[in-house]
Amino acid sequence: MPRIIFISPHFKSGHSSAAHLSYLIRYIATREGVAPVVDADRLKPATEKQDRLIRQLVKDFPSAKKRFEYEDYLARPTRENASDFIQTALEQNLNQIGKRENYVDYIGMRPGVAKLDANGLFDGTGKKLVISQVQKEIAEHPGVVWTPVISLRREDAHAMGFESPESWRAMLCSCTAELAKGYKIRPEHLRWYAAFHDKSHHPHIHMIIYSTDPTEGFLTEHGITQIKSSLAQNIFPEQLRELYAADTQRRDALKTNARKLYQELIAQMASGTIRSERIEKLTGQLAAKLSAHKGKMQYGYLQAPVRAMVDEIVDELARDARVAEAYRLWYDIRTDIVSTYQDEMPELPPLSRQKEFKPISNMVVTEAAKLLGHESTFEEAPSDKQKAPENVRKLVKIIHARESTPDAVRDAAAMLLRLANSGNQDAEYAFGKLLLQGDIVRKDIPEAVRYFTDAAESGNANAMYTLGKLYLVGEDVPQDKKAALRWFTQSAEQDNTYAQFYTEHWAVAAQNPSVFLSATRLLHHMSRVFQNSTPPQRGGVGYGIDKKLRRKMKEKKIAQGHKEDDQEQRQDYIIPY
Repeated sequence: MPRIIFISPHFKSGHSSAAHLSYLIRYIATREGVAPVVDADRLKPATEKQDRLIRQLVKDFPSAKKRFEYEDYLARPTRENASDFIQTALEQNLNQIGKRENYVDYIGMRPGVAKLDANGLFDGTGKKLVISQVQKEIAEHPGVVWTPVISLRREDAHAMGFESPESWRAMLCSCTAELAKGYKIRPEHLRWYAAFHDKSHHPHIHMIIYSTDPTEGFLTEHGITQIKSSLAQNIFPEQLRELYAADTQRRDALKTNARKLYQELIAQMASGTIRSERIEKLTGQLAAKLSAHKGKMQYGYLQAPVRAMVDEIVDELARDARVAEAYRLWYDIRTDIVSTYQDEMPELPPLSRQKEFKPISNMVVTEAAKLLGHESTFEEAPSDKQKAPENVRKLVKIIHARESTPDAVRDAAAMLLRLANSGNQDAEYAFGKLLLQGDIVRKDIPEAVRYFTDAAESGNANAMYTLGKLYLVGEDVPQDKKAALRWFTQSAEQDNTYAQFYTEHWAVAAQNPSVFLSATRLLHHMSRVFQNSTPPQRGGVGYGIDKKLRRKMKEKKIAQGHKEDDQEQRQDYIIPY
């Protein structure tokens, strides 16, 4: 995997070198550690003095541990690698050892610098630079001066042609806008100088960056990531295109194996069941809290304690093995490219804190709100969608499609009714649902039960299951647990997953039917969130368009009155056929 190292220390105005003269003394006193190692000794174990100095350096300068030289030393603690790291760590922290003008002289004149003329210093103008003039300019600057170091491995520098000051200058010029953005400096105020040091193992450049306006400019972790991303895209364009297109063997394996497993896990969630007393209890408590809520039933509009309860339900759901594994795979795919320019990947955050999965938070709220409104819900396995005749599937699709006109919906519902009245069990079940829900046709519970019963007696497993739920919950029809168990049993005998779930946990389900299936329904919602959040096969342009589209959609929602952190639930209805 190609990588860059980017470290950006800085000088503050009025900095004194006295506080760190001890490092100069140590530097001079340990020539054994910094001088070139003779070939005969270079592969011998590091000396005690080198090891002691390295421990002190990483203690006092923790960022030095991010360097390639430190990785090499840990992998092979030889005298040569120890010497390389000590020298690199010291030059990386010269801003704490010497004055600004001394730093300019060091990077422009030190042994190993690739000189363009009298010195190795260059900027974006292409003009010859005079060390003394740049020294004076930097020394007198009243604001912050950053001194970033950008390092590559020798093989990467050779492969990408970054072995001359000219190639580095061209690359930095192309990154100027991102440098300014990362350092929070207006582009017209940005000033930078650099020098290329062609070290044997890790060619690198030293830079000097500041703003002509001393009141502006600061660097955050986000800014560092932004800069490193831009550098990576300009240094490794071909390699990143290969990663985006999944052309390497690892990406091929990820595509064929991990993505296949990812989709299998989604399918398992979509058709599976889950028993969680904790989720059931929390969902009931959330419903009670929502009963006193004034305003939109959306996560972003809830009070902090209620949002915390929603987060707890989401994270409890994430304990399910299917969800946990799918989330891990999603994160691995998502962070694969980021590792090119980011030294350490952040730990996998709780699912409730992952912005891309915020829709599940609103789904938790919706499920709890349904308990308040005593809404009927329907669970159907994806495999059941294809069991109905094609004409019934088409009619149901028209009825539920967002783009369907009222006339088209009305005509499709009328056709579905005619099929139901002709004895088509799938149409009877589908039209019974419309009557029970009451949003397409006038709500009529007795008629809905009649159509469900006709379909169930004709052998429709979904209708049997629905009758079992109706009689068990006892909201729309008088509760009849014996009838409920009878219909669940008949449906289970036809391999209905949800009916089997009820019969297997009958003692629990019969005691608390309203929240019994809440965890399973959330599992199904979760499957759709994972499907909608599947990391794309990034090919460069397509990914950029996708990000822009999502940003525009978010801006539109905010303009419509939604809060910035509120991801309104996508209405991805499950069409029964």
